[in-house]
Amino acid sequence: MANGTIGVSQIDVLTTSGTGTLSIVPPATNTNRTLTLPDGTGTIVANGVNGSLVSKTAVASTSGTSIDFTDIPSWVKRITVMFSGVSLSSTADILVQLGDAGGIETTGYISSGSATGTGAAISNSTVGMIIRSAAAASITSGIMTLQNITGNSWVASFAGKQSSTSSSYGGGDKTLSDTLTQIRITTTSTDTFDAGTINIMYE
Repeated sequence: MANGTIGVSQIDVLTTSGTGTLSIVPPATNTNRTLTLPDGTGTIVANGVNGSLVSKTAVASTSGTSIDFTDIPSWVKRITVMFSGVSLSSTADILVQLGDAGGIETTGYISSGSATGTGAAISNSTVGMIIRSAAAASITSGIMTLQNITGNSWVASFAGKQSSTSSSYGGGDKTLSDTLTQIRITTTSTDTFDAGTINIMYE
């Protein structure tokens, strides 16, 4: 290789010899870029890291009992679930459930959610990450953050408001059987969504 630098994003096989500096530029997305050595003795791999936030398409939470976000890439380490003006038809609480290639998992959660002001109390759940609502008049706006702590283990935290008179907060943890690929927003009973918007961002 001639004196100077060359980016791995520009060439995959080194075919020249000499001295100089090889500058390996990681790819812009979360894929690996492999540089093959000319004598066939090995390869150099540049690991890509996507530093961008990716936003899915917002979904109106105005009907039905669940909303799914699928096709989440395997490299994702943090997911932000956003709620704006979300309401339920009766007194159920909101659940966020995690899933992998085997489907949405509905057991093994340790989760708790509390509300202040009107409807102040604590709700606990082993079937999902819970957000306390507990009243048809409750209007939930806020953010749940899901963070990969290690392997397939995830932790959650939530902070938001219920209508204009109270706040809501909580957290939980869950270990999946495989890599996370999807999440579901649903309820603790047969209550339906009847107002609001839900979306996710991941990184």
